[in-house]
Amino acid sequence: MVTFKDYKYTRPDMQALKHQWHGLLETFRTSDTSDGQNEVIVELNRLAEDYSTQENLVYIRASVDTNDEYYQKERDYFDEIGPEFEDLNTEFYKALVSSRFRSELEERWGTQLFAIADQKIRSFSSSVIPLLQEENKLSSEYSKLVASAQIEFDGKTLTLAQLVPYTQSTDRKIRKSAVEAAFGFYAAHQDRFNDIYDRLVKTRHNIAEALGYDDFVEVGFLRMNRIGYDRKMVQNFRDQVKEHVVPIATELYKRQAERIGVDKLYFYDEGLNFTDGNADPAGPPEWIIENGKKMYEELSPETSEFFHFMLEHELMDLEAKKGKEGGGYCTFIDNYRSPFIFSNFNGTSHDIDVLTHEAGHAFQVYSSRDIGVPEYIWPTTEAAEIHSMSMEFITWPWMELFFKEATEKYKFTHLSSALLFLPYGVAVDEFQQRIYENPQLSPEERNGVWKELEQKYLPHRDYGGIPFLEAGGIWQRQSHIYEVPFYYIDYCLAQICALQFWKKSREDHQAAWDDYLRLCRLGGSKPFLELLDGAGLASPFDDGCIESVTVPIREWLDSIDDRSL
Repeated sequence: MVTFKDYKYTRPDMQALKHQWHGLLETFRTSDTSDGQNEVIVELNRLAEDYSTQENLVYIRASVDTNDEYYQKERDYFDEIGPEFEDLNTEFYKALVSSRFRSELEERWGTQLFAIADQKIRSFSSSVIPLLQEENKLSSEYSKLVASAQIEFDGKTLTLAQLVPYTQSTDRKIRKSAVEAAFGFYAAHQDRFNDIYDRLVKTRHNIAEALGYDDFVEVGFLRMNRIGYDRKMVQNFRDQVKEHVVPIATELYKRQAERIGVDKLYFYDEGLNFTDGNADPAGPPEWIIENGKKMYEELSPETSEFFHFMLEHELMDLEAKKGKEGGGYCTFIDNYRSPFIFSNFNGTSHDIDVLTHEAGHAFQVYSSRDIGVPEYIWPTTEAAEIHSMSMEFITWPWMELFFKEATEKYKFTHLSSALLFLPYGVAVDEFQQRIYENPQLSPEERNGVWKELEQKYLPHRDYGGIPFLEAGGIWQRQSHIYEVPFYYIDYCLAQICALQFWKKSREDHQAAWDDYLRLCRLGGSKPFLELLDGAGLASPFDDGCIESVTVPIREWLDSIDDRSL
């Protein structure tokens, strides 16, 4: 059986690809029939899938080992040629939307493809290719800098991910020291982090101006394929979070302080949820995977088939190790029809969240991998995050496999954390909007914006005198701010949808699963709001939607005597 290590990487020959692509486009433009144009689209899709396959193999192998010189060089190569390929794709999109057979093509490929094409056309020009190459280079520079962290702690040399368990220690001194050590790395490299972001902001602003926009916010929305809503609707969503979630979050932090026995909850206390320790997995990574297999076998025939595919083809790299990039992700290797899950297991409940969250992404793309339109394999990201976050809740009935007697502790923490995340998530989004609307801000002024937003959305937060954090620098650990601007609100929108699935699954688990499976199979064939309709979900933008999920969640959390867990 061919496994991931056997997946073959071949560097794309851009000159040959351009020649072939342009030839196909000429055939498309001169075709006298819609059937002729459809045949060209099939060939262009094949070329796009070949390119995507090689790009993702490089991305995975370079992030698994940032010390692999060969794949780091190949990653640099894709940073250079990525905008050139985007130029080719935009040429296709322009030809597509202006086709005289548009109605026939829409019937064959769906109207969503044309909506996506329009967004891409409006967010790209060949004139900005050098700026896009610079943007890619700076994003990679950030991720490599974070991955380079080698922190001396507890007699060991640790990565940032490996330090996380110490931030959840029952010993307050250890928690504080671990947080100080983690952010000590950011403080020590503050000039580099500031320089990278400063150049990113200016580069992105220059891209926006070159495309004819007032600021990068509009470009960011276009890049993220925001179809059917705008920044005013997002602002209204943030306002609802402020009104309905922030007060509950503040109460939950007060409960946490009482639960762990501290008079004042400092930032370095937030990682500990119970005096006798958090709910951690009851076994090592191999044991987690074995129980994950049992969970997905029992959940449904579809998830059983999917998880066996992932195991048999070795499509998961899960454990934290030196030289590995931080964070977690799921991507898709087109020519092998394979999802791939990347993560950094560290012995905390995060490991189980990864097994459900990233597996939710992977299951969705596995379910829609044969949809026939590359643009539809994934939905737009705010919809894609529904699959991941909802899988976390749909798998609740199996959490005892992983947490044993600490299962109720996990569920209480998991559900409350879903609410606690929302104020932080919208703060990140508003921060980015403010920064890109004011690209001239200095590093100190940007930190000032963050501190202002913390007062608005995270009024409980107190950093206990840690200088880097007190100065407003914590946002620099959020990779999305550097690498994928305006992505973060997608987690918030999807969280509200996932909490609807939590509510549904408690009422009728099978019906909730049927809705979820239908959503996965739709892939990206429809825009966000239409996908919600297909899954029977209310729009997070609707007045009252947030309140409709926070009320039952608050009732459930209030019914739990968390101090006895």
